[in-house]
Parts: sequence; structure tokens; C-alpha cells
Amino acid sequence: MAASKWPAGPHTSYQPIAKSQKHINMSLENTINEAIKTAMRAKDKVALDSLRAVKSQILLLKTEAIGAEVSAEQEIAILQRMVKQRKDSYDQFTAQGRNDLAEVEDAQMKVIEQFLPKQLSAEELETEIKNIISETGAESAKDLGKVMGVASKALAGKSDGKSISEMAKKLLS
Repeated sequence: MAASKWPAGPHTSYQPIAKSQKHINMSLENTINEAIKTAMRAKDKVALDSLRAVKSQILLLKTEAIGAEVSAEQEIAILQRMVKQRKDSYDQFTAQGRNDLAEVEDAQMKVIEQFLPKQLSAEELETEIKNIISETGAESAKDLGKVMGVASKALAGKSDGKSISEMAKKLLS
């Protein structure tokens, strides 16, 4: 019997991590790097441009927060901001009749959205905001600030601020 390269002990039943388990707790930056490699292999220019833009924003955030770790909330905020920028650009290009540029923005937006948590549907958002309204005791539009403060924190990453605000206004009026 050949000698094991591992000394005797509790770790003698060492098993390499399966590829599927490897990606479970991966940071957004590592996930983006893996996606960039995949896009390069597939020669997908739109995905590659989108992913490089995300990576650039993450690196900028890391350099601003010298020595501090970038939190998942900050990463989600970056992604949401980038999706919103592309949505705004898409709307402007569509309004100006520049469908060629609008299609590029739309494709990039779809690539970036893949890395965001699942967004709430209108019905789910309404249910969540109704719960927040009952928790805060809000009764009229005057209490919108209270509701928005709690809702923005509770629904971060699950819905954009504009949707939250519109639903809260609708429910409080």
C-alpha cells in the first residue's frame, strides 16, 4: 500500500471540493471574473463589455474603501445603479429613434440583471409595503417618509426605489 501524502489524523478522508460546491459562497467579484472568462470563451462582446463595466465599478469601490471589505449590500447597490443607468439610456435612445443603441443598452441591462437577487413582482411588492405600513402605523401620505425609510432598507436589492416609492404613495393615498 502506498503511503498517503497526508499525515494520519481526522483529515485523512480529504475530498476535493466539488465544482458545484465551489461557487456557493463566492463573492460577486469572483463570480464576475468567472463570467468574464466564460464570455471571452463564447466571444460574447455584449456580455464581456457589461461584465467588465461591473468589475470596474467594484474595483473603484474597493479603492475608495481602502482596507475595508466591500459588503454584499454595496455590491447590490452597484448593480442596481448600473441597471438603472442602462434603463435610462435605453429610454432616451428609444425616444430619439436610435434603436441600434437602445438594443445594446437593453442587452447589457439583461446581462447585469442576472447578478441581482430576484426582483419582486408588483403583487409581492404591494404585499411587502402593506406589511411595512401596518408595522409603522402609517395612515396617510404624511407618513410616506417613515414608510420609505423602512421599505428602502427592507427591500434593498429586491426592488428599485422608484417602484417602492410609487407603491407606497399609491397605498397611502
